[in-house]
This record gives sequence, structure tokens and C-alpha cells, in this order.
Amino acid sequence: MENSENGLKRLSVNKDHKSAYDIVYSDSFDHLYDEISALPGGWKKIAIITDSNVGPLYADAVCAALAKQDLSVGIFTIPAGEENKTLDTVRSIYSWLIENHYDRKSLLVSLGGGVTGDITGFAAATFLRGIDFIQIPTTLLAQADSSIGGKTGVDFDGYKNMVGAFYMPRLVYSNVSVLKTLDGRQFASGFAEIMKHGLIRDENYYEWLIDNMYEIRERDPVTLTDMLYTSNVIKKNIVEADPFEKKERMLLNFGHTLGHAIEKYKNFSLTHGECVALGCVAASYISWKKDFLSMEEYYEIRDMFVPFGLPISVEDIDIDEIIDLAHSDKKSVNGNINFILIKKVGKAFISTDVTDDEMRAALSEILYKEDAE
Repeated sequence: MENSENGLKRLSVNKDHKSAYDIVYSDSFDHLYDEISALPGGWKKIAIITDSNVGPLYADAVCAALAKQDLSVGIFTIPAGEENKTLDTVRSIYSWLIENHYDRKSLLVSLGGGVTGDITGFAAATFLRGIDFIQIPTTLLAQADSSIGGKTGVDFDGYKNMVGAFYMPRLVYSNVSVLKTLDGRQFASGFAEIMKHGLIRDENYYEWLIDNMYEIRERDPVTLTDMLYTSNVIKKNIVEADPFEKKERMLLNFGHTLGHAIEKYKNFSLTHGECVALGCVAASYISWKKDFLSMEEYYEIRDMFVPFGLPISVEDIDIDEIIDLAHSDKKSVNGNINFILIKKVGKAFISTDVTDDEMRAALSEILYKEDAE
């Protein structure tokens, strides 16, 4: 783990590349101004884009940290929730930026979770053909996964992340202390992506997560920083090898093929992480049935989601409709789905031969059955 002169932990992404940026780990917003001032942007005007949940908690603190003599800082609040991750919300950001005279030398600051980060990044990528932005992720999911790698975008007619752009932030500033205020369900949601990182790439990390279960659930700041750093390294290495998701980056979609379909079918009443956990269980089941995993390995993977507050079964789903939704996902190419399976913990691969019948069997496996309890 790298340390900077002010004692902050940091991780460099795309080092020695024009799209390089640092992930900085802190326990406050105190160093935010210094981190932004150290970048060669020369920004004089900053727009903080936040949502109606996060804004009341942290917008004033971030504004105070940035409101120095040479900076003008404004705050624009969007409605919280996945259902607002739309082009209409992006349009409202454009209008506010235009009305308040932001230009190409302005900086957008995303303050919030994955939805806010995706929307702000997409607005930055497209406003005036691209202006700079930074990420201040405030959820575990955003700090561990969605704020890193430059994926931005919005949902379209309920189809998740169907419109977007690859656009790298100039900085990711992770204040780990904000995770203390995160409700239990949202904390668990983020942990699904962390489990995913271990399952696809690092068996030792996966075992470390299990060994440190108590400290993670208690949100010990040192443990959380170590956990975030390792997850960020895994994603950083994959993204640097395949920035535009031509091959290896697809491994990060483990659990997402059926997870996204369940998420849409349930009209986003389940969190993203809950759906990813269900998708990981389904993908692991297919991996077992295709003889890549043993039965024991499958059940161990499935059951380890439970103590971290994540579901392994779901009620009231139409299996055939979910399969149809999976075929409509952006990961479907020429009618074939690039499905991510695992040969063992830490070893994921891309499969193009997962059949509808195999998906149907996996969805039947995770369908809640009252008589099985």
C-alpha cells in the first residue's frame, strides 16, 4: 500500500498513462482540498453533484472542505434511487450547469453511491464534449467497485447501464469513516462486489474475508481500508489490462448476468448487491453442473453469502422472463451471452455456451421454496 507525504494511503490506477488517477483512502474530508489542488486541472469552479440521501449528511462538509478563496463551489441535488438513474436526471444536471455558467474549466464532484457516480461521470463525459470529474464514493459498493474503472452511464427503459461511456475520473477520494453511517442492507450490498473480487481472482483474499468476518461486520476502519485496498487492486489490475471490456474485464461481470435480470424483474426493489449475490450463487451452480466446481465447493460458496447479510434465494420470480431479460442485457452479443463461470475460487473464465436450460436450472435452484426451510 502506497503512502503519500500527508500520511494518506493511496493506490495509483493507470500509472504513467494520460488517464492516470489515484484512489486516496482517508478517515475524513480534511485532505480533499489539498488532493484536488495537487492535480494539474487549474479549476476555479466546482459543482458537487449529490443525491437526496447523501446530500443532507455530507454535502456541507465537502463544500466546507473545498470552499477556499480560489474556488467557487455549488451543490446540485438529484433524487436518490436507481429509478432516477435516467437520461432525464442527466438532463437536469446539464440545465443546472448551463444556468450557473459552468464551462470546460469546471470540475464535477460526485458525492454519493454508485448511482450518483455513474450519473455524474456520464454528465461529465458528455457536457461540453467532456469536462473533468472526481469521485467521492460514500457507499461500500461505490468505494469497492463502481467508482473505479471509468464506467459511467444510465439505465434506459429499465435496462441497466444501457447508455454510457468509458470516462476516467481525475481522483477517487474514499473517506472510509462515512461507512459507519451506512445502513446494514446497503453495507451488505457493497460486500457482494467484494466477495465477487475474491471469487474471480484471489482465493487468499476470499479466505481473508471469511477469516475477518467479525471485524468487517463491525466496520473496523483499519480492516475496511485493507479490504477496500485489496479489492481496488484486483479491479485496477483487470481494468488496466482491458480498459474497454473487450475480454478480461468481462470477468468483473461474475454474478451480473442473471443478477441484472433479477434486478430489473424485481423493479429494483432488491439492492444491486443482493441481486449480484443471487447471480453469483446461480453462476456457481452452473459451474458445478458443468463439472468445474465440486458439489462441496458450490455449497461453500453459496453459504458464505449468508453471514454477510446477503440472500441466496429469491421469491416470486418468473424464470422464463428473467432468461429473456438476460438475453436483452448489454452483455448479450448476437444472441449469445458472455457468461462468467469459475473453475475454482479465484479462477474465473468467460463461457459462451451456457444454455437457457442451464440458466433455468440455476434460477430454479435459487427460487425460494417454503418446504425446503
